[in-house]
Order: sequence, then structure tokens, then C-alpha cells
Amino acid sequence: MTQHTQPVDALIVVDVQSAFVVGDGAVPAADLIVERTTDLIARARRDGALVVHLQNDGPPGAEDEPHTPGWELHHPVLPGPRELVIRKPRDDGFHATPLGEVLAGAGVRAVAVCGVMSEMCVQATARTALERGYRVVVPYDAHATQDCPAVPGICEAVPAATVSRVAAYALGSDAEVTVPTADVTFTAPEITAPEITGPEFEAPEAGRADAAATS
Repeated sequence: MTQHTQPVDALIVVDVQSAFVVGDGAVPAADLIVERTTDLIARARRDGALVVHLQNDGPPGAEDEPHTPGWELHHPVLPGPRELVIRKPRDDGFHATPLGEVLAGAGVRAVAVCGVMSEMCVQATARTALERGYRVVVPYDAHATQDCPAVPGICEAVPAATVSRVAAYALGSDAEVTVPTADVTFTAPEITAPEITGPEFEAPEAGRADAAATS
């Protein structure tokens, strides 16, 4: 696990939705996560990298149930050939979504993964990216989760920061998990913009690709 990294050509922003970064349900230090993901998005756009916002579709009654205030993405999206939204039904951003096709179609070789929750959707998405042969960077200060509560007679509470660190290290030595946000750099993917656009990746809102598009 190295502290130095080469540029990545895609940024995957996982579930930075209102329910998880605003209000009573926000992760600890949500303001810092928003600040760091904002920085990553801005620099990825500037350098021509692909930016994918994953948006979790929670079940009925959940804080991220589709089309509720908590489900909305916190970061503004600039839809276009280099930035899109992909809705997902499970933790893994590749499961039943066009994410794999989008990355392959763009000629992406390396991804940075940030967002929430560290041990759930961030880890699951990063792990599948590794399995598919991508170089994966998980900036240690750009993903977060909730505290793990104590269970009487079984275990004490575990602070969120510890949960996040363990989740990242569990990805193994192939993932770059000690890189700070400030050291992540970006480059444009190989294939020109027209190659990664198309009706199969677009929903009624420009730049949005629903998981249902693959079913």
C-alpha cells in the first residue's frame, strides 16, 4: 500500500446523497467529506477525467428511497460526455448497472473511489473494480461511514474513522488506500467523448443512467 499514486482517468463518487451528509443522519465529519469530494470532482472535471456519481436506490421507507429529499445527490452534476449519474440497487456500483460498460467504453484504466459508506458501497464498488482489473485508489480522507454501535456483552462501540480505515485495508494490497485527497491526480481516459455516450446510458434527465436500463 503506497502513499504515491499515478493519475487516474475516472472518479467514482459513491452515494454522496443528502440523507448521508446533511442533517441528523449525516456521517461524522460530513462537512469534510463534502469538501474533499467537491475538490476531487472539480479537479477531475478540470483534467478531463470521467466523473460517475453513483446514487443508491433505497427500499420503501428508507432515508434514500428514490425521489425523496434524502435520495437526492448533494453535489451538482454537470451532465455531459464526461459526467453522468448511475443509479444502483445494491451496495456494489457494478451490480445491475451500466457502470462496467461505461468504464470499458471510455477506455478507463484507473479509478478513484470516494463517498459513503466505507464498509458498504465504497468497499463493494472498489472491490469489484479491482476484480475487473482496474487500478483502484481510495483516498483515505475522502470516504466515511457511521460509528459502529456497542453491543452489550459482545463488543464496544467502534468509531467511524476506525471502521473506514479497516474497510479500506480489507481491500488488500492491490488497492491504494493511504493516498490523501490532495495527492490524487487525474487525466483524461483514452477514448474520445462520443464513444461513451448513447441512449443506453441516458435516462429522461440528461447525464443519468438508471440501473433499470440494463434489465
